[in-house]
Amino acid sequence: MLKKKSVKKKTVSQKDDKKVNSLSLGQKAADAVTTWAGSWTFILALLAAMFIWMWVNVAALAFKWDPYPFILLNFVLSTLAALQAPIILMSQNRQEERDRTKADRDYATNRKSERENQKILGKLDYIEQKLNEMSKKKK
Repeated sequence: MLKKKSVKKKTVSQKDDKKVNSLSLGQKAADAVTTWAGSWTFILALLAAMFIWMWVNVAALAFKWDPYPFILLNFVLSTLAALQAPIILMSQNRQEERDRTKADRDYATNRKSERENQKILGKLDYIEQKLNEMSKKKK
């Protein structure tokens, strides 16, 4: 007769889940900025703002706060890029951490499935052996 063995359940620690799911204010802000800065809405709004900035400065007769070659606009865009780059990198690092945790969970699930499949195959081998023994006895 087949004996049941107790199966120990192994899961990825809940500590990793809490680490990934509990976000600081800075992490939430980085994700929000990355979501906004990576959207077509942001890109189109930035292009529109640049076009308006340049058009107003070229068309203005009296007060040109940033005449051609638009040094102030260049400074604003450089500052924007300098601030966005590390924020986007922070968000990418968090995404990498989430992906790593997910991969660890997938690996643990695959290992568990493999162990269960090995047990089932062992039981099938046992059943096949017993059936062979029974068929030999009948002959």
